[in-house]
Amino acid sequence: MLGLHGVGYRYAGYAGPVLHDIDLTLADGEIVGVVGANESGKSTLSLVASGLAPGSIGGGLSGTLTIDGVDMAGRPLHEFSTRVGIGFQNPATQLSGVTGSVFEEVALGPMNLGLPTRETVERTKAALATLGIDQLAEREPRRLSGGQAQLVVIASLLAMRPAHLVLDEPTAQLDPEGTRLVGEALRGLAATGTALLIVEHKTDLLDGLCSRIVVLDAGRIVRDGPADDVLADPRLDDWGVDPPSRIRLGRALAMRDLDPALIAGVVGS
Repeated sequence: MLGLHGVGYRYAGYAGPVLHDIDLTLADGEIVGVVGANESGKSTLSLVASGLAPGSIGGGLSGTLTIDGVDMAGRPLHEFSTRVGIGFQNPATQLSGVTGSVFEEVALGPMNLGLPTRETVERTKAALATLGIDQLAEREPRRLSGGQAQLVVIASLLAMRPAHLVLDEPTAQLDPEGTRLVGEALRGLAATGTALLIVEHKTDLLDGLCSRIVVLDAGRIVRDGPADDVLADPRLDDWGVDPPSRIRLGRALAMRDLDPALIAGVVGS
């Protein structure tokens, strides 16, 4: 379980905090989506939940971050890395630059954990297969497209099999098919007990994937509840969040006195 209790965070050099009084708990196997307008604090929340803020970038943290019941205040960054994985929207920030193939890139994490060779190979093959990128195994990482590189980064995280995973806009550079593959992979990962915190502007991805949705506005949680309820909240527009397509279509039909149930066949097809 990953928990933030009364957490606030201020970047070094900032006059005031970016996050205010954040209370958020992720249970094992739970998928929680985070939405909000630009500059609402979503990426900062990802950094704090993973320990990179203030562990790596400095700044001031108030409140408490606990992982599996352990208060992480003052603990070295390497203790976070064995408990929480984090993925960013720009894959260039996470590719190692030292491997000659995608297979080696994905295997790098398990190798650094000191796992036996057989388990490292099994994890690497499974991660590549899950995301449907087996054919990229021998490709040099520097020859990948942006979307392919993002899938490789996510595969690298999957191979680590972290107990907790924080993803900041994981499908930003992916087409609809790549987004679908990532969604399926994350659903399968949660089924193994991994807790997932997903910052994402694509509410269609979060719809049906997340059990809960958290809405951030000006660094504060303004809504936290079941995904269906939050994604249908009419205040989403005021908070700078686009509802998923099924909600938009349903509202459009209702405005024309048509049965919103008509979208069931459209969305499901």
